[in-house]
Amino acid sequence: CGVAASGRVRESPAAPAMTSTATAHPASSPRASRVRQFYVLTKPRVVQLIVFCAVIGMLLAVPGVPDWRTLALASAGIWLVAAAAAAFNCLVEERIDARMARTAWRPTARGDLTRTQTLLFAGVLCSLGSVLLWAVNPLTMWLTLATFVGYAIVYTVLLKPATPQNIFIGGASGAMPPLLGWAAMRGDVGAEAWLLVLIIFVWTPPHFWALALYRADDYARAGLPMLPVTHGNDFTRLQILLYTLVLFAASLLPFIQGMSGPAYLAAAVTLGAWFLVLAFRLWRAYSEGLARRTFRYSIWYLALLFAALLLDHYL
Repeated sequence: CGVAASGRVRESPAAPAMTSTATAHPASSPRASRVRQFYVLTKPRVVQLIVFCAVIGMLLAVPGVPDWRTLALASAGIWLVAAAAAAFNCLVEERIDARMARTAWRPTARGDLTRTQTLLFAGVLCSLGSVLLWAVNPLTMWLTLATFVGYAIVYTVLLKPATPQNIFIGGASGAMPPLLGWAAMRGDVGAEAWLLVLIIFVWTPPHFWALALYRADDYARAGLPMLPVTHGNDFTRLQILLYTLVLFAASLLPFIQGMSGPAYLAAAVTLGAWFLVLAFRLWRAYSEGLARRTFRYSIWYLALLFAALLLDHYL
């Protein structure tokens, strides 16, 4: 959500609006402007999807109405640690971000925030989140911190600049939010939670590679070995189609395992079929517009699939 997902890398439709806001309101106070800069560092839209998936995991973990105190504490803690990971990602990639049109507006890329300010901000968020998650249960805290390390260090520092399979390998950390939510409610991790992780893990490559297709020039300019840069457009489109097929099969597992019923199955088949249609069309004939459409649909796909799982749970 990935975590992708993480923290999964996502194009922010609000990026132009953020830039224009900074220039359209020169009379705004410096303090308000600085608060907004720190807020932007947290990649709020990405973090919202992460917390949404974690909350779904919490609600699915228990029958009936969950303990709302635990849900609130866990949601806040996961939000804070995920926001810290996003800020740390901006710190590590400030030079790369500055060379990419998609990310050049970030405060770290523009030099609006210093490295020390960003590091302290990330550290405070991570510490506060860890305290809240410890109050929930130690397992959730340690799993969330492991996810932080997986995204901020393993993916951002080690994998992303080194291999075109960075999204596939690093997607494990972005797929963890439902497991974190499940652990928060039950104090353990069950097979059902791992099924949710698997769905996000398999969803991450077609989601991100659709973005990478129409941002290939950006990634090449930044020196990042994303799949369209290293293996070309045609190969990437084939991989999107193949992974979407695997995703379709993975999305049926909750029904096969007995975790969900016919309502979820109908939603999974419908949502997955349209994702396959988009992936097939993209494979047959590329256009930037279709790649953008596939990327945007992938976000709606995951949100609606998990919402259907939750609805089925209560039905």
